[in-house]
Amino acid sequence: MLELVNLSNYRMDNENLIHNDARSLEQLLHEHGLDGIELMLCQPWDPIMHKAAWVKGIHLRFWPNWLDFWRGDRKAVAAEIGDSTACYGGQKREDWLEVYRQNIRAAAQTPAQYMVYHITNARGSESFDYRFARNSREVVCAAVEVLNELADEIPADRYLLLENLWWPGLTLLDRDLVEYLILHIKHKRIGFMLDTGHLMNMNHSLRTQKEAVEYVLSVVNNLGPYKRYIRGIHLHYSLSGEYVEKNIQRHCRGAVDLSLMDHILKIDQHQPFGDPIVGKLVQSLQPDYLVHEFIQYSRQDWEAKLSKQKKDLACWWARRRIDGCKQYSCYLNRFSAT
Repeated sequence: MLELVNLSNYRMDNENLIHNDARSLEQLLHEHGLDGIELMLCQPWDPIMHKAAWVKGIHLRFWPNWLDFWRGDRKAVAAEIGDSTACYGGQKREDWLEVYRQNIRAAAQTPAQYMVYHITNARGSESFDYRFARNSREVVCAAVEVLNELADEIPADRYLLLENLWWPGLTLLDRDLVEYLILHIKHKRIGFMLDTGHLMNMNHSLRTQKEAVEYVLSVVNNLGPYKRYIRGIHLHYSLSGEYVEKNIQRHCRGAVDLSLMDHILKIDQHQPFGDPIVGKLVQSLQPDYLVHEFIQYSRQDWEAKLSKQKKDLACWWARRRIDGCKQYSCYLNRFSAT
């Protein structure tokens, strides 16, 4: 298992998180016992800043609202977004596909073992009232169309890991849609990146981390034979169900005054686990890639979140150490070295 953190090469992240210094990133990886990064490319890859040895995965670009554009519904696009050229790189499907191809080509220049692709769709207005115009089957089928247009750009030796979200699309709640993706995407090395917080956002009744972990494991177990396609985990928690339910009620009364981004950040919290129960997730799924995925507001905030989550993982292993079990002893040794 490779243990990673998420990071973009956006200018502000380079400045605020790693101080424009590869040694600063190296120090963070070493001190927290990490194998590398899952990198989002916001500009060309700089192998001096983000060294090849550290880049294990790439998170591809993401458009949360794309299906109206893909289907040619110009009226809906104009109502939600305005200028499609500014958002999608042009007026036609091919323009947007070319933006994606450039992102994939840039990813392919790195040694990353996998690329992550979100499968979801929601108009901005729908994220407030949860009255979605498209269902998950429509989104998944259209996503297959898009991915099959892009498949030739993805190197055959890289995994394409599909990530779940809580809007219509790949929610992981429908085994048939999971099977459809596996069977119909042209790229052969298909897998899933299980985002634990995104899955928790599907269940508004969750109130504790223990409840959340049991819910995630029950959903994964319901995938049956397709559970084995989960190659990676974006590890964090989100317990925003109470907020979502109250917000929907406020929206119906016309009382919502948050921006779209502030609203989404209240739903998708990306908080570090603070309960050793998190180890049960990792132990049960045994992913190839474990990504500590947080929203990092500063270097100090980032390190505090990493330390908190890794401490609880170590506590889980310590409570369940079995003589001769390399997985547990290895994790404990890595943590104690930080």
